[in-house]
Amino acid sequence: MAQFRSFCLNIKLKEHCTKAPRRAISVRVKEHHQALQEARARQKGAEFRKKYRSRSGIEGTISQGVRAFGLRRSRYRGMEKTHLQHLVTAAVINLVRTLAWLDGKPLAKTRTSKFAALALVA
Repeated sequence: MAQFRSFCLNIKLKEHCTKAPRRAISVRVKEHHQALQEARARQKGAEFRKKYRSRSGIEGTISQGVRAFGLRRSRYRGMEKTHLQHLVTAAVINLVRTLAWLDGKPLAKTRTSKFAALALVA
């Protein structure tokens, strides 16, 4: 990388050089590329969407556990205490969701990224 910088110091049109880091292009073996394309095609089908519907609920629960209750960090050492922490966290998530349901709070809508929002406008 240093050799490219020394080259850029001597160039006359230095102000036109990019400041961005170089990009990396992945070239896959033919079999890997075909497997990836087949997996992407399977994900577009109705059967995959039906299977994924339950997974999206699980992902939401994990996200709530991580964001609201610090599920990624264990307060304890040892599997037994860590397992107990996970059980208590799961019980608290259930309690919070039950109380929200009893209070009539609507479920949060899925967030849309700014890029996806642009696609919806066009």
